[in-house]
Amino acid sequence: MYLGKRYRPSAYYINLMIIRTLLIITYIWHCLLRRVMPSNFFKLNAEYFNESKGLFSKLDINELIHPCWRLNQYKLDFIPQKINYPVFLKPEWGQNSTGVVRINSAAELTKVLKQRAKSAAPYLIQESAIGNREFEVYLISSPDSLDNFSTLSISEVLNDSEHSLPVNGVYNQATSYIDITDSFNDEQLAILWGYLKTIRTFRTARYGIKANSIKDLLTGKFKIFEINLFLPMPLVLLCKNVGFCYKALLANRFGRELAIITETIPKSQRNKSILFQKLFTRKYKALVNKRRATS
Repeated sequence: MYLGKRYRPSAYYINLMIIRTLLIITYIWHCLLRRVMPSNFFKLNAEYFNESKGLFSKLDINELIHPCWRLNQYKLDFIPQKINYPVFLKPEWGQNSTGVVRINSAAELTKVLKQRAKSAAPYLIQESAIGNREFEVYLISSPDSLDNFSTLSISEVLNDSEHSLPVNGVYNQATSYIDITDSFNDEQLAILWGYLKTIRTFRTARYGIKANSIKDLLTGKFKIFEINLFLPMPLVLLCKNVGFCYKALLANRFGRELAIITETIPKSQRNKSILFQKLFTRKYKALVNKRRATS
C-alpha cells in the first residue's frame, strides 16, 4: 500500500499560500472591475454538480469521458472479482490527491476497506493508467465560445521517488512540476483541445492525463485519470522552471480571464448552492466519522 505522502518543508506551504492568495485577489479585483459577483466562481461548472450527493462526483465526471480515454471506476460494493492490480482507492470527491491510496493486492484492498468501513465519505476504486509521463492541463474557456479556449496551460508532473505508480499531488514532497506549454505550437494546442472539448465544454477545468510521450498525447493515445471542476489550480503557478515574477503575471491573467468567463454564466442557469452544500457535506461527514470512530 502506498499513500504518497512525504510532506514538504514549511517554506513550500508559505509559497503555495502566497500563490493561491494572489490568484484569489486578482480574480476578485477583476470581478469588481467588471461588476461581477466573485462568489459566482462556484457556478462556473454548476451543471455538473450532483446535488443529491452534495459534490462533484468523480463517478459522474468519469462517465463523460470517451471510453478510449476513460479509466474504469467502481463503487466499493460493486468491485469485480477479477481486477488488475495495482489500483487506486480514492474518495468520490477530493482534491490534491487527498485520501488517495495505491493498492497493490487483494489482501491490501481488504485491509484498507475495513479501515474505511466507518467513513461517511464515499470511496471508489480506479484502475491504474498505463503511461510513463503525467500531464496536467489547465483550461479557461473563451468567453466568446466554450468551443474555444482562452488558456490551455500544460504542466508535466515529475516524481523523484522510486515508485513506478506514485500518488502525485501538491502536498507530496516527491512531486514537482515543470511548465511545458511552450513545447506546443498553436496547431498542437488546437489538436489537444480538439480531444478535450469532445468530453464536455467546461468553463474551467484541470485534466490529469497519463501518456507515454507528447507524441502519444497529440495522437490521442492517453488516459484521463481525473478532471477537476470545483477549484482547479493552475499548476503552472507551482512549476519550478517558472520565475515568481512571471507567476504573478500569470496569476493576474488567469484572474482576469476567470472573471470574464464568470460574466458569461447565463442568468437563466438554475441556482445551486454549491459552496454551502460543500461546506455542509464536509462538516457532516467529519461529525459522522468522529461518532463512528468513538462508537
